[in-house]
Amino acid sequence: MNNEAVELSVVVPVYNESDNIPEFLARMVPVLEASVDSYEIVFSMDPGTDDSEQLVVDAAAANPAVKMLVFSRRFGQPTATLAGLEHSSGRAAVVIDVDLQDPPDLIPEMLERWRAGFDVVYAQRGNRDGETLVKKVVAKLGYGFLNRFSDVEIPRDTGDFRLIDRRVIDQLERFPEAHGFLRGLVALIGYDQTSVAYDRAARHSGRGNYNRFLGSLRIGFNGVVAFSNALLNLSTILGFLAAGASFVTGLVYLGLKLSGADFPLGNPTIVILILLLGGFQLICLGVLGQYIGRIYDEAKRRPRYIVDRAVGLDIR
Repeated sequence: MNNEAVELSVVVPVYNESDNIPEFLARMVPVLEASVDSYEIVFSMDPGTDDSEQLVVDAAAANPAVKMLVFSRRFGQPTATLAGLEHSSGRAAVVIDVDLQDPPDLIPEMLERWRAGFDVVYAQRGNRDGETLVKKVVAKLGYGFLNRFSDVEIPRDTGDFRLIDRRVIDQLERFPEAHGFLRGLVALIGYDQTSVAYDRAARHSGRGNYNRFLGSLRIGFNGVVAFSNALLNLSTILGFLAAGASFVTGLVYLGLKLSGADFPLGNPTIVILILLLGGFQLICLGVLGQYIGRIYDEAKRRPRYIVDRAVGLDIR
């Protein structure tokens, strides 16, 4: 089956979201039918344990614009999102979560900005209902750290919810990185970008299967490693600090010895210095290992994902 070009593709990464899919479609389809001439909704699905897949199959039987990719195993949200974009056919695509924290009602405003000539329209969060204080603080600090030290600036308070023009999607396919970070890649590609503001709601139902705290932290750390050498620079600074502290301690001890002062270092001091230096070394080795591991992943050139089956789409 050939993918016919449409005006707008909606890419929806999914994993165990059977409670949200019916309501998502009930809200999304009327918005699209009122906003564009033609559309497709591409569910990019990691296989799970509920009946999410069957719900999408039933929806596709009633509406041919509903399509689906199902992977051979769980590859994670970033990979599912990029795979959905690669299999989309729209002149533009909107990436959105199925849990309705990101409102479909914002899409007409995104389309208006896109038709005005912008290539990327990202949604910028105001209030963030349903998120813990810890997650909000980590997000704020993470974006601040990344933008301070990386080569590209990622807009604050944004997620993957955005509209992307076809020429940006075509450029994304030129970045076959094993650890794809959509927000960073889109910022790196450039073109004309703008934002629309919105208040993020709580989930419609259930708990997040992708964006739990540790998952978000992992995605954020991946962004820091992929778009910044700051951690390597930090490990170098720690090394100089440790060496400097050791050198100063040695000079102080030597001076006291030469002056005849009684200054027994003792075992506690030695243990503290060893632990300090050992901690610095382990941090530096861990940071270095992260970068080397990513180099190794890229060198293997394995496919980022494997599609097991599809509905309404060619598998390529």
